[in-house]
Amino acid sequence: MILSRGAKLATRIDRARVSAFAAIIASALGVAAFYNPAPAPTAPFAAIAGEGIAAGASLNAFGASHEVRVRVALPEQRVEFPVQVGGDIESLTYEWIREGDSVGVDLPQALNGPGFTAPHRPGFYHLAIERGTSRQVLPEPTLVVLVPFSRKVGSMLNGYRIGTYVAERFAQHDHPQGFVEVRQEDVDLKVSEHLRLGDFLTHDQQDNVWPKYVALNPRLLDKLELVLAKLGERARMSSANTDGSEESGGDVAFDVHSGYRTPAHNDGVWRAATDSRHEYGDAADLAIDADGDGRVTVRDEMLVARAVEEVEAEHPDLVGGLGLYTSGRYNTPYVHIDARGTRSRWRG
Repeated sequence: MILSRGAKLATRIDRARVSAFAAIIASALGVAAFYNPAPAPTAPFAAIAGEGIAAGASLNAFGASHEVRVRVALPEQRVEFPVQVGGDIESLTYEWIREGDSVGVDLPQALNGPGFTAPHRPGFYHLAIERGTSRQVLPEPTLVVLVPFSRKVGSMLNGYRIGTYVAERFAQHDHPQGFVEVRQEDVDLKVSEHLRLGDFLTHDQQDNVWPKYVALNPRLLDKLELVLAKLGERARMSSANTDGSEESGGDVAFDVHSGYRTPAHNDGVWRAATDSRHEYGDAADLAIDADGDGRVTVRDEMLVARAVEEVEAEHPDLVGGLGLYTSGRYNTPYVHIDARGTRSRWRG
């Protein structure tokens, strides 16, 4: 078992939940935002069918892996949020409910086409579909409204030191569109099936500074979940070949060593690349026990590399960097995986 800061829980990559959810929403795999009419409602739609509302997120709201639990947007930005809606949509409205609350943050808006307008304040929200006094709140995915990059003043954002991006010196360079505002009570929020928001916090010297800020790209979450799924499938196959049981095996233990790094922190990380992809929220360093022997070795690195190659071949839009860190300079071998949009490979 791999121990992390606080002992990372070993993760079973189980696709049965996805199959069950797909059955619930009748395999809604299209790209349109609305499906009308919807199939005969089954749980959890059955409870509200009598009130004339049947609504839920479609599978493509959760990425190619079907495991991403968040979508991101800037304040008041029009955001794609694929849902399945039954019945006549003409009389439906929607509003956003802040995480942990039950009251809409703005007046209900007409549900009149693909996409929804994000709330004007940063935070975590759930979509509610309404008809009159009837309401259906979608528990997932969570909409994360970002703090715009433009609100950063110098190296600081609301008392949290971020540092300076290359884009602030050279206008032609890119930068994150915004940052997730993270309070202490938010660190356990699931951003994907096997990852939480706290996995991506910068490990700097600002332990007691809250809120913290994180750049996080859902494309990275999607890619990591696809890689973990590949490894889990291979582990189950290996176990089945060994003892004939398809149910045993399949556990993939992993630890996120590093997710988002502020530019200020990245400057002080030994051997870190200048202008690292970690600063943009689309990279992570992980130690993965891919073969399940309780250790992380070069063999594990090779299995992870194979899984990354397969995922990128199947999903070219998630192509990115893969770095293998196996030398004796590191206490534990680990891999760097990112979704930068161009292929890159290296060894550290």
